[in-house]
Amino acid sequence: MNVTKCSSSATNGAARPSPAQQALVKLGLTRDIDLALHLPLRYEDETRITPIRSAREGDTVQIEATVTASAVQLRPRRQLVVTVEDGTGSCELRFFSFYPSHQKTLAVGARLRVRGEVRGSFWGRQMLHPAFRKAEGELPAALTPVYPTVAQLPQAYLRRAVGTALTRVELPETLPPGQEPPIARFDSKNGIQRLFNLREALLFLHHPTPDVALATLQDHSHPAWQRLKAEELLAQQLSQLTAKRERARLRAPALRPRPAPGALALHEQLLALLPFELTAAQRRVSEEIAHDLARTLPMHRLLQGDVGSGKTVVAALAATVCMDAGWQCALMAPTEILAEQHFAKLVGWLAPLLAARGQQVAWLVGGQKKKERAAMLECIASGQAALVVGTHAVIQEQVRFKNLALAVIDEQHRFGVAQRLALRQKLAATGLEPHMLMMSATPIPRTLAMSYYADLDVSTIDELPPGRTPIVTKLIADSRKHEVVARIGAQVAAGRQVYWVCPLIEESEALDLSNATATHVELAEALPGVTVGLLHSRMPAAEKKAVMEEFKSGRMGVLVSTTVIEVGVDVPNASLMVIEHAERFGLSQLHQLRGRVGRGAAASACVLLYSTGDAGRLGETAQGRLKAMAETSDGFEIARRDLEIRGPGEFLGARQSGDALLRFADLATDTLLLEWARALAPVMLDQHPQLAERHVARWLGGHATYSRA
Repeated sequence: MNVTKCSSSATNGAARPSPAQQALVKLGLTRDIDLALHLPLRYEDETRITPIRSAREGDTVQIEATVTASAVQLRPRRQLVVTVEDGTGSCELRFFSFYPSHQKTLAVGARLRVRGEVRGSFWGRQMLHPAFRKAEGELPAALTPVYPTVAQLPQAYLRRAVGTALTRVELPETLPPGQEPPIARFDSKNGIQRLFNLREALLFLHHPTPDVALATLQDHSHPAWQRLKAEELLAQQLSQLTAKRERARLRAPALRPRPAPGALALHEQLLALLPFELTAAQRRVSEEIAHDLARTLPMHRLLQGDVGSGKTVVAALAATVCMDAGWQCALMAPTEILAEQHFAKLVGWLAPLLAARGQQVAWLVGGQKKKERAAMLECIASGQAALVVGTHAVIQEQVRFKNLALAVIDEQHRFGVAQRLALRQKLAATGLEPHMLMMSATPIPRTLAMSYYADLDVSTIDELPPGRTPIVTKLIADSRKHEVVARIGAQVAAGRQVYWVCPLIEESEALDLSNATATHVELAEALPGVTVGLLHSRMPAAEKKAVMEEFKSGRMGVLVSTTVIEVGVDVPNASLMVIEHAERFGLSQLHQLRGRVGRGAAASACVLLYSTGDAGRLGETAQGRLKAMAETSDGFEIARRDLEIRGPGEFLGARQSGDALLRFADLATDTLLLEWARALAPVMLDQHPQLAERHVARWLGGHATYSRA
């Protein structure tokens, strides 16, 4: 038999995509509408020529002039130096990087248009590496857009692609008549007051006229920007409301406790065993959850509460309601350390109660030994495991539940959409959906809840249990690190324990580990007689567990760690948290870390060690974060400020989530447009379903499914 091998391109005749085309795909610019909605970062004004004599130092201007001298100088470094004159004055152009083609274009006698920042020097006006081209054709009538791009995708190519897409893209009106958004009107050329439609808004934003106030384009307050923001918010609200309505058509098991005659319900037995009283907030949210679980409509509830507010016990009570009704419950956490914390607490509370019923709590993580894992899988499939606690391992295909009815997801924003969907599919064979309880210690600001969690019911634990001590937060420059080390010695001598957290450096595990290891050695030398431990993400699970046991038992005075201890770790004797290079952490992450202390009766403190770096001062964003930490310990206020600083994409962990995040609207300032979108969404779905479908497809495309998960 003869076998002929052919390349795929030879087989189908398709040309290999160019680097620029591949870059377009990388940016997600695959449809005409994607390109039309890829808006400029800024604009360059090439609509006017400035006489050289009128150009002031620091101005970015365009001049039209003739080359009078052009030469390559070799000292102090190789550079191309060109002199141009326009009749009003002269300007020197310097290029430290250039090609023979540049020298040809910049030859003596050439008439050029040159754009750049004017610098004053001893020898006169100067531009470094300005943009230049031959002075041909008329000046453009609109500002020149500068787009967000990546390597291999030049601005000129991207401008042509966007321009072509704008001529091809179909943008029929999708808003119902008389339902225009609340946007300021503008004067068109004929003096009529009217609103931008979407096509007009996009054409204007890609090529604004030179008389526009640039500030209104930069702060997105221009009516054209407002139109885009309104339509984007409407698409998101339509998608969320569609998801909520689809979920309302689904069915879940109705979970009502069925205790044996004369016996207490399982949740009542748990309450009797707990060594503490629930707060009023914990009781309220537990009742809200129990009410949801008793219905056949699948619960889709977010349980939010500040660090240490007692969400785990609320989840345990929800699990008892589920198990008492004869069904299984699963709790999934993003890290093994957090999952293990939950497992230890839940086993302590529930194992005695379940043992009396011939059931148990199962443990399922990725690094389990084969024999232990097989035993757990068998318990889960048979129903003997009434509660399953673990990491992503819980949603793997080989995990078969007998009758899963409640899924609890902790730190839900750290899971991907596909993972959350996979957990919901575990009951699909029965035609039912499990109830979903998602927990977050990062409180969601109201505007964010209105937008991204429009299809979620939200329960909030808004008080801390009694006995929690206030945490004093101090900002200290790393030049005073020796004072902090001395403070650590005093704390350990007094019988207290200390966390020292090292940052993740440029997302590099290797640097992260190196930094933590160096700090561990440094502190061990500076604190003789003190046991200093090390915990990082690359340690085997058994080693992590051993280190945490040493720290929890009190035998270890100081724990040097990366951010693996961000959530879930509970050591009441730890009274001091030191966060090194605090300027590199996000605000909610700093708040989470601070919440690891102050969990006992001792006065507790959090020291934010910051470095000003080579610049000698902190950046504005870092200053804002550290100032917020020093000023408040209220998780809701922290969340509000975090949203202001980072925007919704970062706040929600969007990189992992797959959510169709807002690109144009600002939830902190566009509340009027958000309220308009929320009010219009049900009207469109009920009265104009085809318009609603077209609107969502235009704005979300393939992301619509993910935005509903």
